[in-house]
Amino acid sequence: MTTSNGFSCVYFLGFIGAATYYISNATGFWLGVLGFLKAMVWPAFLVYEAFKGLGVS
Repeated sequence: MTTSNGFSCVYFLGFIGAATYYISNATGFWLGVLGFLKAMVWPAFLVYEAFKGLGVS
């Protein structure tokens, strides 16, 4: 049994936004594919940059 919460909706909207951003800035097909893959893991980029900005090692 699965449970639905608001986080999955936020993740999905973030995925759509990130995919739109990365794909619209791509200069070629393969960069668009790479942008789509980046959009799937955008929370990892967010946490990494947050930790780097906070100086967490």
